[in-house]
Amino acid sequence: MHLDSPLTSVLRLTETQRKALVRLNLITIKDLLFYVPLRYSHYVESSNIAEAPLGESGSWYGVITNLSLGKTWKRGLSKAEGMLETSNGKVRLIWFNQPYLAKMLKEGDTVRVSGKLTEYSGERSISNPEIESVPELPPQESGSLFGERSNEYFAFPVYRETKGITSRFFYHALAKILKGGILEKLVDPIPSFILEKYHLPSLSTALIWAHTPKREEDALVARKRFSFEEVFYIQLQKQKDRKVYEESEGYTLAIDKEKVESFIKQFPFTLTEAQKKAIEVVLQNFASGIPLSRLLEGDVGSGKTAVAATTAYAVVAGSSLFKNKEARISDLQVGYMAPTEILATQHFESFIQYFKHLPVNIGLITGSGCRKFPSKVDPSGHTNISRAQLLKWVQDGSISILIGTHALIQKSVHFKNLAYIVIDEQHRFGVKQRQKLTRKDHRLPHLLSMTATPIPRTLALTIFGDLDITLLDEMPAGRKKIDTKIIPPTKREEMYAHIREQLKEGRQAYVICPRIDEPDPDKEMAVQAKSVKAEAERLKRDIFKTARIEILHSKMKPKEKDDIMLAFKAHKIDILVATSVVEVGVNVPNATNIIIEGAERFGLAQLHQLRGRVIRSNHQAYCFLLSESAGTKTMARLKALVEAKNGFELAELDLSMRGSGGLIDGKQWGVSDIAMEAIKNLKMVEAARTEARALITRDPNLTQFPTLKASLELRTTQLHFE
Repeated sequence: MHLDSPLTSVLRLTETQRKALVRLNLITIKDLLFYVPLRYSHYVESSNIAEAPLGESGSWYGVITNLSLGKTWKRGLSKAEGMLETSNGKVRLIWFNQPYLAKMLKEGDTVRVSGKLTEYSGERSISNPEIESVPELPPQESGSLFGERSNEYFAFPVYRETKGITSRFFYHALAKILKGGILEKLVDPIPSFILEKYHLPSLSTALIWAHTPKREEDALVARKRFSFEEVFYIQLQKQKDRKVYEESEGYTLAIDKEKVESFIKQFPFTLTEAQKKAIEVVLQNFASGIPLSRLLEGDVGSGKTAVAATTAYAVVAGSSLFKNKEARISDLQVGYMAPTEILATQHFESFIQYFKHLPVNIGLITGSGCRKFPSKVDPSGHTNISRAQLLKWVQDGSISILIGTHALIQKSVHFKNLAYIVIDEQHRFGVKQRQKLTRKDHRLPHLLSMTATPIPRTLALTIFGDLDITLLDEMPAGRKKIDTKIIPPTKREEMYAHIREQLKEGRQAYVICPRIDEPDPDKEMAVQAKSVKAEAERLKRDIFKTARIEILHSKMKPKEKDDIMLAFKAHKIDILVATSVVEVGVNVPNATNIIIEGAERFGLAQLHQLRGRVIRSNHQAYCFLLSESAGTKTMARLKALVEAKNGFELAELDLSMRGSGGLIDGKQWGVSDIAMEAIKNLKMVEAARTEARALITRDPNLTQFPTLKASLELRTTQLHFE
């Protein structure tokens, strides 16, 4: 038996099990060995089920028998039944209107059942119990499948399952593998001095404690080790990337602060202190010559574009690179990449306003076409030009600032001196896309990444470990706080009356729904939530009969989406019914109302992003939250959105309230479930970052740690880190 041996060589698998393992990407013995449990089901059994009084709530372990489906004789509701046989008695299990539960169980399954004992048709019963599969029944005395256990502690590992495979399978499969002596062949990639410093177990010990804990503390320490390891690998790769970036040849820029101050004075608003500090730190980096690598994080409406424009001006107006006052300002160029055509066009129009009094040529390149400012015909406006002409002007340096979408990173785009790159909503671009842009020149340009997604500090330190972080934690003066309200069913008509009044005053509104189409009524466990298409029809028919209503969702073609958003911006649409696709969208100052249906289905950070759509003007804005659940946890989360001062506070709260995977989908960032769990622990993230930075500083190529190097290279090819 070897780590790379296929599971089929040591386990007898049915075709269903084999396909299920492939879906979980579990192919080899090593894959299964490192398949760490999601959690543990602790053995705490309630009183003797045969003697427990009716009305008592508890949990009991046993075997499922006598499964059947039927109907209630009075109301005709679907009903599933079964029997739980325990070591000291039986009890009937009944599920009303949940027939799919019986289909999920099989005769002879070992389970843990939780619920309240009642009487039904003269039999001791538990109605609508919670049920959880367990690998085997707990030991009545010491001893179990995995060896001796303490009577005081017994826990079943619970693994992530998929159709055709259960925790019970993993439990028994791992028992066989662990007994085969495979752990003796493991080499721990994490240096021993790091493990000792943070009191972490060796790899072999951690695997035993993870899959077969004898004490609760053992399971926790094992997870801590794997959590640290996951974040440590991410930090190692980030610190390697950062070191390469910082040691590359960059652009040393001479900054004329008087000209920068003069540029800032032409803004029709006053910069916040946070904006001033962000500009100052970027300019200092420009002057140092070390390539800037910074993340600018700020709420929607906090003024990131003004920071980008000011720092872009500092690049193209470098005093040591002047030709003459009448001609182009300098040969240095700026690239500005946005995730959608509509956002790129919006930034192009904003930059025209910022630079219209200066001799600066600005280009726009998207999949739909190219534009240039200023136009020869109209010096105050832009003109459409051919792609070939734009690319020629970019290559010879005539275009000082080029704004665009992914089109910016195409091979045909060649800059003369690309000194500065701004990436808007940077998390929507992968690492490879970012690297394609930053490596378009013989020298590395300065890089400013921007995001309006509130990110907890721990996540930012991990995912953006190669970037310095600057926060814009102030809003511009004059912005009114959004009036956010949780709307119960009894207040829905009152909310609609408010929207009608707002429409009469010339305002616009968003209505956000969790689904695009109505759920399939025949599909078991389908998400029951409002859909964009059905809600738009209902609003047109019954609520806002004279309003112009359109829909927007992710399945529409890019041009369709852009056309709808442009029509909304031009006030050809009064109400836009959409999915969360509008989370990052065009600036529509006149849209001051947003209704979010099924608000409990969105994360707090996402709700905050959606709410940010209506804070683009000095008009009073309103956000209405409607929930299909009135549970305590749901209401606590929604109240947090109402009361929180800013998105950063909400992001931290979301991480603590929703658990390791709730804030941001780990798949989006290439982060495993266990790493997302670690990200809740600031000290662990900082420790991993500190150790990774120290190792890379001392040994950039990890030549002294060959096992660690090989493990990192393997993970880097398997995962994307952003």
